[in-house]
Amino acid sequence: MDFDKILIDFGEYGLYQKRLIWLVVLPCVLPCGFHAYNQLFMASIPEHWCKDEEHINHTSKINQCLDSMNNTCKFWDYDHSRYLSTIVTEWDLVCSKQFYPTFALTIFGLSGLFGMLLFGFIQDGLGRRPAFFIYLFIECIFGIATAFANDFWTWLIFRIGVGFTVPAILATPNVLPIEFVGPAHRTTCILLTNIAHSIGMVILSLVLYAFRDWRQLALATSLPFTVYFLYWWSFPESPRWLLACGKFEKAKSILLKMAKVNGKDISLHYMDQLKIKYEEEFNNQKSKTIKKYNVFHLFRTPNLRLKTIAITFIWFVNTTVYVGLSYYAPALSSDEHLNFFLAGAVELPTYIVLWPAMEKFGRKSLLHISMLIGGCACLAATFPILDDQWTLIMFCIGKMGISSSYVILSLFAPELYPTVVRGLGISVSSVAGMIGPVGLPVINYVGMGSQLSLIVMGVLQIIGAFVTLILPETKNCHLPQTLDDGEEYK
Repeated sequence: MDFDKILIDFGEYGLYQKRLIWLVVLPCVLPCGFHAYNQLFMASIPEHWCKDEEHINHTSKINQCLDSMNNTCKFWDYDHSRYLSTIVTEWDLVCSKQFYPTFALTIFGLSGLFGMLLFGFIQDGLGRRPAFFIYLFIECIFGIATAFANDFWTWLIFRIGVGFTVPAILATPNVLPIEFVGPAHRTTCILLTNIAHSIGMVILSLVLYAFRDWRQLALATSLPFTVYFLYWWSFPESPRWLLACGKFEKAKSILLKMAKVNGKDISLHYMDQLKIKYEEEFNNQKSKTIKKYNVFHLFRTPNLRLKTIAITFIWFVNTTVYVGLSYYAPALSSDEHLNFFLAGAVELPTYIVLWPAMEKFGRKSLLHISMLIGGCACLAATFPILDDQWTLIMFCIGKMGISSSYVILSLFAPELYPTVVRGLGISVSSVAGMIGPVGLPVINYVGMGSQLSLIVMGVLQIIGAFVTLILPETKNCHLPQTLDDGEEYK
C-alpha cells in the first residue's frame, strides 16, 4: 500500500505534523551534539610543565616531559587560564599517558558503531518510539554518571555507555518526520532538523564558555536529555512503520488523530474500505512482519544492493569528514572555543541556499556538488602558501560543503531505502559511517602538527562525490514500502 497516497486524505503537512516537528522533534535535536563533542573539551590538554619548576622561568620547558635535571617528570602543573580542570589535569594524562585521550575518543566512536547496528534491529523490530527511549535512558544514566568518575578507566566506561547511544539518538529525529509528511515536504523537515542540530552546536560552544570544569560540563550537557522523557506521551509511533508491520489498528488510531488535528473529515466507511484494501495487499506478501528482515535483504537484489553499497560509502565519507572537521576545529588556533563556535555557525548559512535549491534541483546533483566543494576546500587548506587566516577560510568552506552534503544525505538515504528495512538500512550505513570517527583520532594523533587529516578528508569527499552519480533522483517520489518497491526504484 502506497502510504504517500493515503496521507493526502489525512493531511500531508498539516497542523499535526507541524506540532510534531516544532514541539517534539526539534527540541529533541537541539542537544544531540552535546554528548558527541563535549569529550573534546573534557579531555583538552592545556599547557603543562614540571611541578618542581613552578618558581623558575619555565617557558622553555612547557609541554616537555623532563624536569630541570633531565629526569622524567613525576608531577605537573597546568595552565588553568582556559579550563579550571579537565580529565588530563585531574589524572595527569600527559607524556607517557598522552595517548589516553585519543584512545578514549577512538573507543567512544567504536561504541557508537556497535550501538547503531543494534539500534537498527530494535527500531525496525519494536518501532521508532521504544527504540528511541530505550537508548535515551541509557544515554542519560551514563552521561550523568560521567561527572562522578573517580579515575580515567571508570570515566572511559561511562563514556562507552554514552557513545553507544549518540548516533542512534540523532537518527530517530531525522527519520521520524519524513515518515509523517508527503514527498513535497520532506526537504522542509530535514532542513529544520539540521538547522536545530547546528544551533545546538553553537549553544554547546557557549556552554563551554560557561562551564570550565569538566565535571560541571558533563552534567550541563547531560541534563537536557532527561527532559526528553516529558515527550514520551507526545512522541508518536510512525504509522508508516506500523502499516509495514501489519499493525493496521494502531496505525488507524494515529491517522484518525492526524486527520482530526489537520481538519480532515474521514468517514468510518473510508476507514473500512481502506482496511479491506490494506489486508488484501498485505496478505499477498510472503513476509508479514518486519522482524523477518535482516541485513542480507539489503544485498539480495542487484539494484537494492548497488544503492546500499553506494549509500553506505557516501555515509561513511560524510560522517568521517563532518565529525573529522569538528574534531579538527579546536586545533586551528589558540582559541579552541571560538573555533568550535565557527565550525557550528558556518553551517547555518548553507541552509538558506539549500532550502530552495533542494526543491528545485533535487538531491543527487546537489549532493555531488556539495561534496566536490568540500573536498576541494579541504585540500586547498593544506597549501603551504596560505597563511593561517586563509586556512581558516578554506576550513569554513569545507565545513559548509560537508554540512550541505550531510543534510542532503539525511533526506536522500531514507528516501532510497524501503520502509520495511529503512531503519536497518540507515543503521548499516551509519555503522559504516562510524568507522571514520573510530580512526580519525588516531590519524590526528599521528599527524599532529601536520595537515594529514585534511588531506584524507579532502580525497574521500572527491571520491564520494562521483559515487553519488550512480544513485537515482528521489525528488517528489513516493517512498518505497516493500523490497520489491526498492528494487524497481532505479
